[in-house]
Amino acid sequence: MLNAILAGFALGGGLIVAIGAQNAFVIRQGVLNQHVLWICLFCSVSDAILIWGGTYGLGTILEVLPWLLKVMQYGGAAFLIWYGIKAARRVLKSEALNDSTKVASNLFMALATCAALTWLNPHVYLDTVVLVGSIANARPQGEQAAFALGASLASFAWFYTIGYGAKSLRGPLSKPIVWRGIDAAIALIMFWLAIKLLIS
Repeated sequence: MLNAILAGFALGGGLIVAIGAQNAFVIRQGVLNQHVLWICLFCSVSDAILIWGGTYGLGTILEVLPWLLKVMQYGGAAFLIWYGIKAARRVLKSEALNDSTKVASNLFMALATCAALTWLNPHVYLDTVVLVGSIANARPQGEQAAFALGASLASFAWFYTIGYGAKSLRGPLSKPIVWRGIDAAIALIMFWLAIKLLIS
């Protein structure tokens, strides 16, 4: 079970650690020290809902259509490779944190902005519902919950780390070289997981 938790943590961490509007918003809220606890909690719980829903929703479908397992296995691997290539391409670019994300001044507006960035992003459904769910269901019987737990823990760890660490890391986070290092790690993780999925 520990291996399943670690595998889920690695996948969840690899998917979520990327430059995006949601992460940029959380970091900016952290730098300004505005509603950090609630913003991080909202993002983490949202991810957990999507991860567990994808894991057990797809599991139910597979009981009726078991051939979908192979489709998800190869489709998930293809998506991982595509995601890894995107991350590798970003390493070659000079990108820093996007300052275009607006910061809301009160809790309601902050949560509303966070909800829009989380639930209106079509990629969140591909990443957390389809991809994580398919990989979870491709694991040996009985490891689905542990895998989903690991992926959920990665979300909690990531959002609280960037939220509360943003203030002290304000200088380094503005440098493109930091995001190059993060994207390089993402690319390696995605390629590694794709290979494992293909040979499983």
